[in-house]
Amino acid sequence: MEKVEIQHLNHLNQEQEEAVRHMEGPLLVLAGAGTGKTRVLTSRIVNLISTKAAFPNEILAVTFTNKAATVMKERVSALLGESVPGMYIGTFHSISTKILRNYCHLIGLNSNFTIVDQDDQIRLVKRIVKDLDLGQEKINYKAVINQISAWKDKVIKPEQVEKSYNSSGFMDICRQIYPIYQGELKRSNSCDFGDLILHVITLLSNNEEVQNYYNRKFKFVLVDEYQDTNTAQYLWLRLLVAGKNNICCVGDDDQSIYGFRGAEVENILRFERDFPGAKIVKLQQNYRSTQYILNVASNLISHNKKRHEKTLYTAASGGNKVNVISNWDDKAEASTIADEIISLLNDKHEASEISILVRASFQTRNFEETLLSKAVPYRIIGGLKFYDRKEIKDIISYLRIIYSNTDNLALERIINTPKRGAGPATLQKLNEISRSSNLSLFDSLCSCLKNGSVKGKVGVELEALVSLIFELRNFQSTITLSELAKQIVEKTGYIQMLKADKEVNYEAKLENLQEFYIALNEFDSLEEFLEHVSLINETQSIDNGSLINIITLHSAKGLEFDTVFLAGWEDGLFPHQKTIEEGGSKGVEEERRLAYVGITRAKKNLYISYASNRRVFNQWQSNLPSRFLKEMPEKDISYFNHGGTSFQYGSKKSEGDKVNMDEFKVNQQVKHVSFGQGSIKSVIGDVVEVVFNSGETRFVTAKTLTK
Repeated sequence: MEKVEIQHLNHLNQEQEEAVRHMEGPLLVLAGAGTGKTRVLTSRIVNLISTKAAFPNEILAVTFTNKAATVMKERVSALLGESVPGMYIGTFHSISTKILRNYCHLIGLNSNFTIVDQDDQIRLVKRIVKDLDLGQEKINYKAVINQISAWKDKVIKPEQVEKSYNSSGFMDICRQIYPIYQGELKRSNSCDFGDLILHVITLLSNNEEVQNYYNRKFKFVLVDEYQDTNTAQYLWLRLLVAGKNNICCVGDDDQSIYGFRGAEVENILRFERDFPGAKIVKLQQNYRSTQYILNVASNLISHNKKRHEKTLYTAASGGNKVNVISNWDDKAEASTIADEIISLLNDKHEASEISILVRASFQTRNFEETLLSKAVPYRIIGGLKFYDRKEIKDIISYLRIIYSNTDNLALERIINTPKRGAGPATLQKLNEISRSSNLSLFDSLCSCLKNGSVKGKVGVELEALVSLIFELRNFQSTITLSELAKQIVEKTGYIQMLKADKEVNYEAKLENLQEFYIALNEFDSLEEFLEHVSLINETQSIDNGSLINIITLHSAKGLEFDTVFLAGWEDGLFPHQKTIEEGGSKGVEEERRLAYVGITRAKKNLYISYASNRRVFNQWQSNLPSRFLKEMPEKDISYFNHGGTSFQYGSKKSEGDKVNMDEFKVNQQVKHVSFGQGSIKSVIGDVVEVVFNSGETRFVTAKTLTK
């Protein structure tokens, strides 16, 4: 193992090696952007194995995406020089699934439980709403699912909601749906993503023997992106490491940008209180960006009060100053950026290494139109994922019901796809029988066909469906998954259905199905494939095509580009007004972290632009430059004014410039030196949004207003 030990410690800087060599006790690695956190995590795993501190199956490494888990496994194997079986490296959800497969009987599930997706959830909620007569036309089903997920992320169970919420309206509807929703999932031997973690928490909390087993099993626990953990994930980890506290969390509080998803930045900020005696290692040497970019990022984020102090630096020299561009309006901004991109392309820069990052998705339209008009190829990163396409989800549902006849939601999706005459009335009847007889929907269907209560053409069609499911279930062990899917498509008449539907692109869907068959060849079992589909990474991979990238800031985390354009840096847009209004100073700090993430995506060239005028919801707004621009060091900036409002460097004001902001209230009448009379719409720091009598809405500084 001596050769392995030398290899995995090669190319580590002093702080990285300190984190890798640490053995006993809790460890927090504060890894600034681009400081090599993945290298530290993988090298630490290899060090634990090569020094015989733990066997591979005694190490648990938790990530947030399947892609990150795969990269970690590959790097560990490469450093060890061989593939190591038995390693527990995966996402919170995939590790939870493994644990639940072993002990699901203790929480009332069978080992072949299925994991439902959002389509299944929506159909289930729709049915519950209808049964409760809550008024289907008034309810946003996705919002209900999101609220239930939010409760699960906070470890709030149905019985606790009843005690915590007595509100009317939407929250009361969610409160009524939640316990029935959970009951239906359990009856269907299913769970959703939130359940995977929540069930493990219940399992470990209520079964001391199970908890002790995993506490002994995992001698070392490593966690990636700890700043993004929510309450449930935090509690999940605490239960798994109880007693030993050999936990290593790697993350960066400065990159905590998913508060809207339930992430709690406090989890990483209170690490030392949670784990007394914890060792803290700060990774501050950046291997990605120039010093100019790092200076701007560090100076900006230093204005956040709730953070661990750290300053990024690089050993590399050279680079260009950060360009700040002022534009008259959003169209001029798009045109300026497009022209600069064309110039970069003419200088032989790779298109795939250029990215435009925006705060809000509506900003992309101007860039799309402008790039099209200038014949610059681009792509919007995002869109419908492969496994979310209808034709793929349909065939997956067939595979799910073949795998488990208790998967009620899968049967509901395909019972009339292709059409078999089994409409809402048939489903309602089957669901009533299912509930009253405590049978699965599939078993209820079989019972109805046997006793003749489903007759006529519908009965014949459903009899054929049931026979096909039994036939394929019996043959699945003798044929490949790809062949199984082909049998489904052919024997159900799915292709004929696609051909007959004039509203769909038949050729494209057929190509998708062909690609699906290829994908299935990568899996050894149906169970393995179904778990993969349920846990698949939501982040769309980026290929190396010759296209400019347009992406939202939230989606850009984890990516990097040679050249980055940060667009729309205006108060009200960035920081976003809604975030400020709902979160106050906490919201501003998260927006500043988002700005920090955007800046640190750039390796060589960074452009920040803003527009003095922007059309929002078909109305022109006059905007002030983002307050974040004031928090950047002037020495690292090159400023270009293309007709917009200039800004002042430095966020501190002299005593003579200070304004008592308590004097300005919403709906208050004010007068501006240039724009005349108006009414205050909102107050954001020292900036006031005013609706003037002329009909214009403008953001102006408080010192320009009189009462």
